[in-house]
Amino acid sequence: MTLEVSTPALLFPAISLLFLAFTNRFLHLSALIRNLYRDWQEKGDETLMAQIANLRKRLVLIRWMQLLGALSLFLCVLSMVSVIAQWGGTALTTFCVALGLMGMSLACLVTEVWVSGGALGIMLRELEKGKPEEKG
Repeated sequence: MTLEVSTPALLFPAISLLFLAFTNRFLHLSALIRNLYRDWQEKGDETLMAQIANLRKRLVLIRWMQLLGALSLFLCVLSMVSVIAQWGGTALTTFCVALGLMGMSLACLVTEVWVSGGALGIMLRELEKGKPEEKG
């Protein structure tokens, strides 16, 4: 199989859009962590600690998403350079690894979305506990 320089270049728009999404998730998460930390300092509620633990997991996943995406982008560049230099084997190998890393980055994204649902579950459980009893 021969690889043309345009093939690895196809990942560039996807990777840049993913980085934008990953960065937005990271910024939103850091704002949430700061707010929860402030609330915890004021109230010392254990529920806040459960949410902070959930956010810690999400933060680790987002860092992995960004790292794997960056490595994927770097290997796409290396693959394009290899195509230009006519190193067919290296070009194909680096492109395949780049695709694998992008897939791993997306798997982290799916996991992070799943974990973020857990944070909402914590809040819903607390709302249900604090629900006033109905008089009948």
